[in-house]
Amino acid sequence: MSKDDVADALDEIGVLLELQGENAFRCNAYFNGARTVRSLSADLKQLVADKTLGQVRGLGAALAEKITTLVTTGDLPYLAELRGQVPAGLIEMRQLQGIGSKKVKALHDALGVDTLDKLKAACEAGEVAKLKGFGAKTQANILEALRFREEAGKRVRIDQATGLVAALVERVRALPGVVRAEACGSVRRRRETCGDLDILASSADAQPVIDAFAAFPEVVRVLGQGPTKASVLATSRVDGEKVTLQADLRVVTDDLFPFGLHYFTGSKAHNIRMRQRALDRGWQLSEYGLGTADAPIACKTEADIFAALDLEYVAPELREDTGEIEAAEAKALPRLLEPGDIRGVFHNHTTYSDGSASLEEMALAAKALGWEYFGVGDHSQSLAVARGMPPSVVRKQWAEIDAVNAKLSGVRILKGIESDILQDGSLDYDDEMLAGFDYVVGSVHTHFTLTEAEQTERVCRALAHPALTMLGHATGRLLLRREGYKIDLEEVLKTAARFGKMVEINANPYRLDLDWVHVKRAKALGVLLVINPDAHSPDQLALTRFGVDVARRGWLEAKDVFNTRSLAEVQAELARRKRA
Repeated sequence: MSKDDVADALDEIGVLLELQGENAFRCNAYFNGARTVRSLSADLKQLVADKTLGQVRGLGAALAEKITTLVTTGDLPYLAELRGQVPAGLIEMRQLQGIGSKKVKALHDALGVDTLDKLKAACEAGEVAKLKGFGAKTQANILEALRFREEAGKRVRIDQATGLVAALVERVRALPGVVRAEACGSVRRRRETCGDLDILASSADAQPVIDAFAAFPEVVRVLGQGPTKASVLATSRVDGEKVTLQADLRVVTDDLFPFGLHYFTGSKAHNIRMRQRALDRGWQLSEYGLGTADAPIACKTEADIFAALDLEYVAPELREDTGEIEAAEAKALPRLLEPGDIRGVFHNHTTYSDGSASLEEMALAAKALGWEYFGVGDHSQSLAVARGMPPSVVRKQWAEIDAVNAKLSGVRILKGIESDILQDGSLDYDDEMLAGFDYVVGSVHTHFTLTEAEQTERVCRALAHPALTMLGHATGRLLLRREGYKIDLEEVLKTAARFGKMVEINANPYRLDLDWVHVKRAKALGVLLVINPDAHSPDQLALTRFGVDVARRGWLEAKDVFNTRSLAEVQAELARRKRA
């Protein structure tokens, strides 16, 4: 089982225990254990093999034993037993806004409610309101939560969330009396998906700001409104697709803005570590300030908060309690990659396969972004569904690239290919043709149902091929639409390191593959990363910024990313690899 599989199992145990009424300490042990496993930079399988898992902070003997069983057998009888004891519908009920495990358990115990449909029927019949600890208001809130779930109870991709929150924040900033306004939460930390939006603003008079926010044209429903906070259902179209999310606005006085910004950005785990650091100094840290009641510490910015706690400023993308506090204390945080560090990209498509623009149009779009080079990565011959190129078409494309390069100035087209990794791990052209490309991106597009061992062997064999330069979208996932194929990424990354291959961060928001956890692991293994937009049109080249987000969450610096190098450096390195 992968780290994510193990972490998911631990989270599920915590939830099932909550629904059985277990004490919070025991439940939180599993939730904290899941977070620890997800953030491990070391190889989980190796820790199990070395019997050193119990030495990891946050993993006690009991958790280590269960994790060992999961890793070595792929199963856990204890989890199977819990699943048999808790109706599956209770977990869905627990996901409703404002309904925790205690209420779910009470509803099940008193009314036998074990599905969302039964819960809705019980509310509509007035049965929930009669229960002790519920009442008419809670019953109405549950019905509202059920309606909300039907309308907007799903996560959206980061590009969709960014588009909606940017529109809302821009409107808030333009309101009279607003001093500062920022997006917070997971969208500020640049997580790959978001379930809601958090916005913080500062003003000396909150009520007019709240009233105006509730009347924004994007707002389709007001879920709650008070003197300093409003919760709404907001919607807009992002790239032609309708996006609907809950958006919460909080308004504070400007002296409290830095504290609120830090608190509402999160993550929860990061905030706990920061609060403990303040407590160790005899202070309190919350959204309301830092210090003591008698001696508050004024902070104009978030950076002042970190400085007061003897820490370097921690960028929002790093705030996951995965070592950032220790690095900030040691003044050893990375100089994170910036969008402006990118000087070109490699994996892109044109009308030669399934792209919508010509070579020249794509190259000019890259130049407009300030890039020095544009790398072609059209599909290879086996992927007929995407108009993969037979050898004759490849040679035609090479000739056109030479002609366009002779014509253009300020940008260089590089001859690449996105070669299918075939079922047996071979690449999609013979060695003679592969040698004609400047570089080769190897990707899996078919046979997703192979076993984990078969898929891993397939990809690792491709990584051993001398012609392969970089591995494309390593898991094949499509966020919120399709899980990736089963593959041992630890073994894949180790193989990439062993053969000196690059691994792609696919910046398309549908993919963002590798994820940030594996990006961080790749860096630890010495794997060189490359950020590619997988663009199929000129405007999609700008998607590269979402890959930069992933890189930053994975602690990458410019030196860790191949396409921060100049054209001359890239050409020299690609030529060296072909000679090796």
